[in-house]
Amino acid sequence: MKPTLNWQIASVTTIKPETAKVKSFTLTLPSWMRHRAGQHYDLRVTAEDGYQTQRSYSIASEPEREGEIDITVERINDGEVSTYLHDVLMPGDRLEMRGPIGGYFVWEAGLSPGPLLLIAGGSGVVPLMSMIRHRDAAGENNATALLYSSRNFEDIIYYNELEKLRAANNGLQIFHTLTRSQPPGWKGYARRIDEEMLREVVSPLGEAVQVFICGPTLMVESAADILVKIGIDSNQIRTERFGPSGG
Repeated sequence: MKPTLNWQIASVTTIKPETAKVKSFTLTLPSWMRHRAGQHYDLRVTAEDGYQTQRSYSIASEPEREGEIDITVERINDGEVSTYLHDVLMPGDRLEMRGPIGGYFVWEAGLSPGPLLLIAGGSGVVPLMSMIRHRDAAGENNATALLYSSRNFEDIIYYNELEKLRAANNGLQIFHTLTRSQPPGWKGYARRIDEEMLREVVSPLGEAVQVFICGPTLMVESAADILVKIGIDSNQIRTERFGPSGG
């Protein structure tokens, strides 16, 4: 039997704004365990009256970082947990955490050396960012493409870091699509992910590509169906989806 993961008290060391609605939280863990890129932690919050609620948050940081993890959280206006994290939490505060959790939606450098396609919608980029950071830290140069759908340019999470990683010229390509508005001179895609877009992004990677898709349910299911339609075996596609959330 696998050991049961226990709750532990994590300390908040850094809070970094990513966009107007998204922040990354760096947490130190007394019983830190190396995660696999794509895994998540459960986070539990207890109110003064004893009421408890918990949420699962993907790990954003690479497994190579020791003793701490990053989670990246979008603020949901009526969300119980995300509003607390965004509006109340400060460096030095403590949180109950349990993890790392998950064994299906994971990618490990060295074990999967072939081409990689990552498809994200909104904050679904978080576990894929862990994979990209892991790939970079491990010194991998396998052909990799991220197709990232956001509403507006201002909503793109990790934009500057992604540009820096792209510029390193180690086989990583970044494709953005903005579905609601685009800034002047925008050279990326400007629509929802569709068959033509996926054909263009997938073509250089070949049919043996390993695919990870994370984001809103409808986007995830649509992208997966299109990939199968254009010749990618469903066994090569792994998905993680989220619908309307309590935050």
